[in-house]
Amino acid sequence: MKKLVKVEEVEGEGLVGLMGETVTLFCLNYIYAGQLVGVNDTFVKLDNAHIIYETGSFSDKKFKDAQKLSNGIFYVQVSAIESFGKLKDLA
Repeated sequence: MKKLVKVEEVEGEGLVGLMGETVTLFCLNYIYAGQLVGVNDTFVKLDNAHIIYETGSFSDKKFKDAQKLSNGIFYVQVSAIESFGKLKDLA
């Protein structure tokens, strides 16, 4: 039997560790990208937010079809995020 005997909380990991970075959020129905400027238990806040309709090759530097959302500020529910990370630039 293997047993977990020590749990350690590491600061600066996950979404909080990516604050200020351009991130891509793979969510239940859509893909979003933008600068991560806010994180709490319920939602994340993206600045220069885009919805990604077509990623193109993951080795490409830019998305094939990324469309800016309204005024650029957008909130995404944490519960809808399946995976996230730094993937491509939006500029």
